Amino acid sequence: MGMSVTISVATAKDAEQIFRLQYLCFQSEAALYGNYRIGPLVQTLDSVREEVVSDCVFVARLGDEVVGSVRGRIADDGTASIGKLCVHPRLQGHGIGARLLRAAESTLAEERGATRFRLHTGHRSEGNLRLYRRVGYETVGTSKGEDGVPMIVLEKAAPTGSYAATA
Repeated sequence: MGMSVTISVATAKDAEQIFRLQYLCFQSEAALYGNYRIGPLVQTLDSVREEVVSDCVFVARLGDEVVGSVRGRIADDGTASIGKLCVHPRLQGHGIGARLLRAAESTLAEERGATRFRLHTGHRSEGNLRLYRRVGYETVGTSKGEDGVPMIVLEKAAPTGSYAATA
């Protein structure tokens, strides 16, 4: 690659790049379901800006370019919802998604007290399901997205003790 990909907390300045990357990355998901009204494709730039400020958002950078992103938010019961994981299509399959997940999980567990992690992915999204299962998520149920897409719900417990030592 020449340059190494770094993972860091997103800043307000990253919102526009996250927005554009998300739109690019979720085209393949939309095509898989024949539904171009899925959440990540209809989300507004202002909404992405709000999430960058209020949620736990990490980005992967290659130089100055945002090439990956993930968001997490913790609920009152200690469950952290992780979502909108995306990696630029030209960089998929190099472990960036797993690194983004670990960064979000670590922060949500250590700094915000998450006891569980939960995420949703489309039932036909085999690549996503492989990644999530490889990093320890297990299927706990199904749901239907606001856009009507059948979803698989996956969870894993947050490790006890130092996250970095066990991740």
